[in-house]
Amino acid sequence: MKNVPSTIALIPDGNRRWASTNKLSIFKGYQQGVQKFIDFSEWCRDYGVKNITVWAFSTENFNRPRHEINALFKLYKKAANDPQIIARLHANKTRFNVVGKRELLPMDLRASLERIETQTSHYKERVINMLIGYGGKEDILHAAKEYARSVVRIGKVFTLTDETFKKYLRSYAIPEIDFVIRTSSEERISGFLPWQISYSELYFADKLWPEFSKKDLKKAIAEYGKRKRRFGT
Repeated sequence: MKNVPSTIALIPDGNRRWASTNKLSIFKGYQQGVQKFIDFSEWCRDYGVKNITVWAFSTENFNRPRHEINALFKLYKKAANDPQIIARLHANKTRFNVVGKRELLPMDLRASLERIETQTSHYKERVINMLIGYGGKEDILHAAKEYARSVVRIGKVFTLTDETFKKYLRSYAIPEIDFVIRTSSEERISGFLPWQISYSELYFADKLWPEFSKKDLKKAIAEYGKRKRRFGT
């Protein structure tokens, strides 16, 4: 395919609706969603996408019923300890990063995710960024607080540029995003990576996330290829 985005960000919406439509438990919906992302990462590799960012759990998602949160965290922990998944990361030379308020996560889940970070930290060919316990407004607020602490620490105000401010973000390791895909017909950003998507191309897919296919990704990338990015010019 021509003009493939080098960075894709994904908002995989619709797991619960898919479960309800198919008369399945919410746990089954999330389970299908996790497996779908594993497939999605492989499809991206096939099309030449080098950097993927997925929104796995937002700060607002903590307002959901506790049993739903526990079910999702259980699935993430299971995936993080799956030898086959870890083997695929190594086979594809993929670095795995966690971005968000880690202190909000259960200790066992956090430890499992951070173990994969350590094991894959030397890879440079491909990257998967997992946003978990992440909120866009919180990310900006965190950066502002860290800047203020730096001013207090050195005893003087220093000039901020785009590059220096970005270093204070929780999401500092995530590059500018070329292409954002959101599923389930929801046409909003919901505070997703406000710093990195200021000039991203947006694509809203009709399908619920568990229904999304490789053909749908190909269609989305083909649409991206038709667009002319202007960056304000």
